[in-house]
Amino acid sequence: MNTSCLFTLSAPSGAGKTSLVKALLEKSDEVTVCVSHATRSMRPGEVDGRDYHFISVEAFEKMVENDEFLEHAKVFDNYYGTSQQEVEALLAQGKHVILEIDWQGARQVKQKLPDTISIFILPPSRETLKQRLTGRATDDPAIIERRMRDADREMSHFSDAEYLIINDDFDQALFDLESVIHSQSLTLERQKVRHADLIDSIEPAYPLKT
Repeated sequence: MNTSCLFTLSAPSGAGKTSLVKALLEKSDEVTVCVSHATRSMRPGEVDGRDYHFISVEAFEKMVENDEFLEHAKVFDNYYGTSQQEVEALLAQGKHVILEIDWQGARQVKQKLPDTISIFILPPSRETLKQRLTGRATDDPAIIERRMRDADREMSHFSDAEYLIINDDFDQALFDLESVIHSQSLTLERQKVRHADLIDSIEPAYPLKT
């Protein structure tokens, strides 16, 4: 058994998902992210291979045809997808892998890889979410309203997840996320692999599961 674990992290726009993941990566060396493929154009400050693997629609469709994606979807008129080969390569390195994807992508991943742990991030209230989106001051009201409608649909699928984190206080939400990630390192099955010599030296009162 590999001691690494795959996590999906879903949230509506404005819930703080990306900020939480960034802070988590800065604090923990046992976690990494898988960079998604995208057909949209790069935005100022973005770097190919760091933010997304930016590819053409034709190249994306070819990958779909070859069944290379663990999940893929069309969002805001652009295509996004997660390479299954890349995820498996990262897991093979022994690190936990996080996929920042919407609920549909998380469901696709869970269907293909049932052991995936799903996490959902919610804002403390719908009003707070709207304030966060408005506070960005980067989009006009029509776009914000569209994102709020999309957020309502996204939030309605919170019950698909196994873990639910409310991002009211950022530090607390980060602690909660760290706790969920680290808890998977302590499962019996993973500890049996990580500490095989110790476990093998102990005679269990009852046979351990194999």
